[in-house]
Amino acid sequence: MSDDDFRTEEDSLGEMQVPADAYWGAQTQRAIENFPISSVTFDRRFVRALGVVKKSTAQANRELGLLGGDKSDCIVEAAEEVIAGEHDDQFPVDVFQTGSGTSSNMNANEVIANRATELYGGEIGTREIHPNDHVNYGQSSNDVIPTAMHVSAREAVEKDLIPALSALRDELAAKESEFDDVVKTGRTHLQDATPITLGQEFSGYRTQIEKGIERVRDSSKRLGELALGGTAVGTGLNTHPEFPELVAEYISEETGVAFREADNHYEAQAAHDAMSEAHGALKTVAGSLNKIANDLRLLASGPRNGLGEVDQPENQPGSSIMPGKINPVVAEAVNQVHKQVVGNDAAVTAGAPEGQIDLNLYKPVIASNFLQSAELLTNSSEVFADKFVAKLAADREHCKAQVEQSMALATALNPAIGYDKASEVAKTALKEEKSVKQVAVERGYLTEAEAEDVLDPRKMTERVILGDE
Repeated sequence: MSDDDFRTEEDSLGEMQVPADAYWGAQTQRAIENFPISSVTFDRRFVRALGVVKKSTAQANRELGLLGGDKSDCIVEAAEEVIAGEHDDQFPVDVFQTGSGTSSNMNANEVIANRATELYGGEIGTREIHPNDHVNYGQSSNDVIPTAMHVSAREAVEKDLIPALSALRDELAAKESEFDDVVKTGRTHLQDATPITLGQEFSGYRTQIEKGIERVRDSSKRLGELALGGTAVGTGLNTHPEFPELVAEYISEETGVAFREADNHYEAQAAHDAMSEAHGALKTVAGSLNKIANDLRLLASGPRNGLGEVDQPENQPGSSIMPGKINPVVAEAVNQVHKQVVGNDAAVTAGAPEGQIDLNLYKPVIASNFLQSAELLTNSSEVFADKFVAKLAADREHCKAQVEQSMALATALNPAIGYDKASEVAKTALKEEKSVKQVAVERGYLTEAEAEDVLDPRKMTERVILGDE
């Protein structure tokens, strides 16, 4: 490479050679060289959030008369380009960096400052619009990064995850209705139990997702608090007293999601309990998805030597050696997402309480793991709903045949002939390979008509008032 491929930029430690076509500056370049750790950089949501924060702070500082109109306008325009994703390639800093996220904050400051300088009519690197003095005015990495964490996390939850979960809930509700008349054998301990409808089982799945949405939405409220305005340690040094509330209003307007100043800036910067709580809700949702996926895999097992009560979609060939084999590949992907989210939760749970005195130094890894979990759950919920749940069908005849042969039907005999005789009927039916109904009639415990009424599988799926004549 020739000298023309680089330009010289400075920071407080001296000069750095920066790629000539890069908008980032010296501090970002140092971070690139200091942290060649994972090749994992912050995702679109977090970069967007940094743009939102920088735009909103420039608007607030302009309104407060702290930043000239021409310069603030250029910062706002450059930040809008970051929000739109036009400069995602200008955010190369590894997630595994300084624990405050200072490198990423300065990355945003430098990119926006250099782009704003261009818009202002200057040349990149001249600092006519300064990354610290202008773009970062009234801010510290210590309050910018936790603010970006909450903005990105809450947007991911409110705009991506909850709609995806809602779509999955609707598909499960549709199957609940479609399968309402399909009576099948219930199973506890993976052993035959009293009858249940397939619709009733799906009502359980639908309710799990409904409650998951409630959990996520409730915990998201705590993400609405913003640390911005606390600056270095929460005292708000170098910040206008009206700045925190005003910038929260601008962020709310930009995102369409409600945000407000933190109740306590010391807590907001030194601890990340809200992120830990909210990710706990994500982990619970992942567990719900895992349970549902496991159940559907079991119900669709076979097709000839498994439960075979549900016909699964043929998404792709299941084996490179066994012709005609179809596997529940989408459900398996959902299972794997659960394991990743559990792992992410371990990282978030470990990092969130590790604030030392006035600052938590695990901000980047907490943010990155949270956003990955939200994205995985969003995408897997959409795929699960569209490519698996929506395409499920019930094998009605097989369900009917199975339930009629179930030993668990003997449970309904208890009120009529007593537990001991019902137990005798069940054991005899199993030993002699007869139906419970057949044995109960043969032993003279019930007439044919009585057996038909008492051992009606559909009636067993509904609550009965005992002793009702």
